[in-house]
Amino acid sequence: MDKKTNHLMSPDLMPIPHNEKKISTLGFSFMWVGMAVVLAAFAIGGAGVQEISLIWVVLGTLVGTILIGLAISVTADIGIEHGISFPVYMRAPFGTVGTHFPSVVRGVAASMWFGINTFFGSTAINGILNILFGFDNWFVCYILFALFQLFNTALGIKAVEKFADLAAPIIILIGVWMYFTLAGTASEQGKDIWSWVESPVTGGAAFTAFVVVVVGNMGYWSTLAADISSISRFIKAPKLERNWVKRNKGALVGSLVALPLTQTFIVVLGAVSYIAVSNFDPVVALQESASGLVLGILLLMIVLAQWSTNVSANIVPAATIFSNVGGPKLPFWAGVFIAGLVGTVIQPWSIFNLLIPVLLIAAAILSVIVGIIFADYYLLRKRRMNVHDLYKQGGQFRYDGGVNWAGIISWVIGSAFAYTFSTYSFFVGFGVGALCYYLLAKHWYFKKHPQAEIDNPSDDEYLGITVGRDWVIGEKFVEEKLGRKTGTEGSTQKMDA
Repeated sequence: MDKKTNHLMSPDLMPIPHNEKKISTLGFSFMWVGMAVVLAAFAIGGAGVQEISLIWVVLGTLVGTILIGLAISVTADIGIEHGISFPVYMRAPFGTVGTHFPSVVRGVAASMWFGINTFFGSTAINGILNILFGFDNWFVCYILFALFQLFNTALGIKAVEKFADLAAPIIILIGVWMYFTLAGTASEQGKDIWSWVESPVTGGAAFTAFVVVVVGNMGYWSTLAADISSISRFIKAPKLERNWVKRNKGALVGSLVALPLTQTFIVVLGAVSYIAVSNFDPVVALQESASGLVLGILLLMIVLAQWSTNVSANIVPAATIFSNVGGPKLPFWAGVFIAGLVGTVIQPWSIFNLLIPVLLIAAAILSVIVGIIFADYYLLRKRRMNVHDLYKQGGQFRYDGGVNWAGIISWVIGSAFAYTFSTYSFFVGFGVGALCYYLLAKHWYFKKHPQAEIDNPSDDEYLGITVGRDWVIGEKFVEEKLGRKTGTEGSTQKMDA
């Protein structure tokens, strides 16, 4: 089939070859520092110290971020191994048409977070302009800030990494200053930030409050646990490396070191802000604890934080998803601006006060997707993928009218259970989603629709970077240096879709 008539073969959704993987381990860690400095983390800290002490909030944050960091590292292997993005991979557990259902949900969620972060960044910009010039119009700041972020992202993933390299150290330095300033304010009020609790609870209520902190942290980053492959496909990794840990070092360092440390630090800032000025909105906290040029510099941290979070964690995944839905006629840059439009239409300025319930619902819906991905990629396919067929309209992932009903049914059942037990939403959603999908796919759907990589579990045929392969789709030629005896030094494969 001609590439121009195949909506599955958008140029921006082709597998990323080894020589185009540009994000280093340090670069990905800096991206995490930028991504993790978000107002949602401030809210988790501020809400937490209303019922339990800061030390328990910190412990809950570390537990939650390490657990979600593991989940992110596990799913990141899809992008590192095969160079494919989230919406492309989702054609396997959901079908070439069914992929749009969970993908669009994730895309809308990412756009929502883009809008929320842009709104609070715009209030910080408005504060800076008010200090310098007496200007006061947050909506104009919102529009301009949104456009700057969208253009930055449209320039490509390397521009995103370079911005994170710049923003990360500035954010850390200003954050440290902010911590000591707010801690001093609290101390002047006679409050010990590590023991003060607004309305202490004990027993079962304290445990529930602790779990809410754990799941709240997991809920925000369950988005990345689902679609990290849209970013991880750009992470540098060694060819012909069969050791999973060594091959995924970049993702592991970023997700298990940079994420937990940065997230915990920002949660602490939110908690200290609430203790010091009774408000975990950092813009309000800063305005009450500083003035003049110092306040302007601190507000700049808020701007950089939201910017660096949005370009990596929200706009890139959303744009990739919308590009997948639109097909070849909708390039990545167009998906970027659609994400910005959707994120604005939902009026994010009215959502922030409902943040914790939103996080628990997000964890419920997206954790099921993470569970389904884990069962499909690791338990059933054993990391092998028939990547060529992901781009074929009539290939094995066509299923029934383009829908894998094992995935859809599992998603619905898992989401219902996770929403019912919302306090433990991520754990319930992941477990039920993975179990349902494994049983339905293995014992029903894949018997009806045979999967080549399961029926013929060949590493040489269906693994990517582990065997030195760059997947080549359609007219995109990339030499594959397989590193094994094939009669030539390398090989190039072409697929006719």
